[in-house]
Amino acid sequence: MPKSAVLDRADEDRPTARPRGSRSQGSGGSGGSGGPLERVTVNLIARASRALQRVADRTGDSKTDIINRALQVYGYLEDVSADGGAIYVRETKDSEPQLLKMFL
Repeated sequence: MPKSAVLDRADEDRPTARPRGSRSQGSGGSGGSGGPLERVTVNLIARASRALQRVADRTGDSKTDIINRALQVYGYLEDVSADGGAIYVRETKDSEPQLLKMFL
């Protein structure tokens, strides 16, 4: 059965930060942008579905909000990469930064 989500079409360059566990107010999971909504159907592979559920369990956010935020983050990372930049992550506070490699 396909999963579906309502995605926000707001023109934002960067994802918005919100404290973990806070939920968006209002209906439709629009994230408070007030912009028009576009309904799309997405088919998630098992790995993506498990990741989505894990984040929902951890944060208390709706799956729609998580997908919206994930797409914004992905867009930002793609923009940085396309402009010749690099993204580094630190898996723990004591670890060395590692180059993030984009994958599917």
